[in-house]
Amino acid sequence: MPESIENKTVFSLLEVSRSIQKTISERYQSLYWIKAEINKLNHYTHSGHCYPELVEKQNGKIVAEMRSILWKSDFNRINKQFIELLQEPLRDGITVLFQAGVSYDPMYGFSLRIVDIDPAFVLGELEKEKKESIRKLHDEGIFYQNKQLPIARLPKRLAIISVETSKGLSDFYQIIQRNPWGYRLETTLFPALLQGDKSIASIIRQLANIAERADGYDAVAIIRGGGGEVGLSSYNNYQLAKAICIFPLPVLTGIGHSTNETVSELVSFKNAITPSELADFLLQRFHDFAVPVDRLQERLVKAAQHHFDRENQKLQQFGQLLSWKSEGYLQRYQQLLTDFQQRVQRSSHQVINHQKITLQHLEKLVQLSDPKHLLQRGFSITRINGKAIKGTAALKIGDIIQTELLDGGISSTINDITDGK
Repeated sequence: MPESIENKTVFSLLEVSRSIQKTISERYQSLYWIKAEINKLNHYTHSGHCYPELVEKQNGKIVAEMRSILWKSDFNRINKQFIELLQEPLRDGITVLFQAGVSYDPMYGFSLRIVDIDPAFVLGELEKEKKESIRKLHDEGIFYQNKQLPIARLPKRLAIISVETSKGLSDFYQIIQRNPWGYRLETTLFPALLQGDKSIASIIRQLANIAERADGYDAVAIIRGGGGEVGLSSYNNYQLAKAICIFPLPVLTGIGHSTNETVSELVSFKNAITPSELADFLLQRFHDFAVPVDRLQERLVKAAQHHFDRENQKLQQFGQLLSWKSEGYLQRYQQLLTDFQQRVQRSSHQVINHQKITLQHLEKLVQLSDPKHLLQRGFSITRINGKAIKGTAALKIGDIIQTELLDGGISSTINDITDGK
């Protein structure tokens, strides 16, 4: 009961809480279907209970927030339904339609006790968002923009948006790096969140980083492991799909599922069902280029070999012809040389004989011109100062002259000079 203090009616906190509890229990006796986003599931494994944080957003801002309770037995049943229909468990960041009772507890406050969640509603919400994103992109005329970009004949410089620990990324790397043909791709990882609401901003941010250095890459690949429809919901987001549409490089997607393509996959240059298939696509590009080159190389080798064989045959034929002709020329010129040698020998004998006769005549002339022969015939040689005297013009009275005779010589002094004219 309330008490009176200084003419004031005062209620205790417990009384107020119980009054609220009574009012709510009387007012909200039924179960209600409510739509809200699970901001955080808060599943505690040791107890098995969940305490989801529920929010409603308008234009990206939270306009309502409330705590809730999902007991272990209800959670296990609902989670099983999600896995069967959506191929993934109940998780954070999804908008759900749930059935709950409204309650108030004096100790724990106001809450919603969730007893059921409709997994089919989640699929409907995803499909609704997908159709709206597609409509906007078509209205803006950019839906096919990325698909119309040219791609390098050999897209070897690849920027990858993924999580380093992703199994899909690991599968992609193994196929690329262990290809039996030795094709080499240069990959740069740009880490990003790939699931949940935060993945949208994370992927867009990395796309912006890559766009700043677009000259360094041939294409961008968004790679993640497998997942159900709910896990892929962010890829239906209009902002993310638009970022892919207007991106300056071809965007390749391999996000690991085989049904119902997301908007991001629909607008990308190339969508592969799995990261492994995306790796095969890239290797096939190299293969499509390498096979014709290899065949052309084989044709060139065969053509060159054929040409060499033909020219070698010509050389052999020419060598044989040259051998035959050179042998004939050698025999002919050898005969000419022999004839020339014989003529030279004959001519040299004649020249030598002639020269011998000439030398004999010269020898006789030299012998005849020897002064001794003149001296034997009674002539003498007169000299002055060692020089033979040819006339009287070089003489004068008193000069001493020497006269050479056959058996000796005499010296005389000139006493008189007679003119022979």
